[in-house]
Amino acid sequence: MKKSISISTVVTLATLFMMPLETIAKEAMTGKEISFERKLGNCLACHAIAGGKQTGNIGPPLIAMKARFPDRAVLRAQIWDATIKNPNSIMLPFGRHKIITESQIDKVTDFIHSL
Repeated sequence: MKKSISISTVVTLATLFMMPLETIAKEAMTGKEISFERKLGNCLACHAIAGGKQTGNIGPPLIAMKARFPDRAVLRAQIWDATIKNPNSIMLPFGRHKIITESQIDKVTDFIHSL
């Protein structure tokens, strides 16, 4: 008797094998890559950043960040959820809504703080 595998089984198995690889790849990205990636940080949608293409102007340009945020923890909190400090902020709460991981937030914070 010949056994067959359904297409849905193949798709499910392929998805299970691909997800960890995708997760590992995203975690291996640098803070700049996460910030510039349209499907992750997407900082360029709202902010002008040196080296970025098609930058936005809704948020302030990300320059002199160490002068603006001498305490890195304050900058990280802003990225995690800007509405804590300003309830009217239109910045996405990247941490609270789990848009990016805690590790990715740390990498983005390090990159943005270096500007």
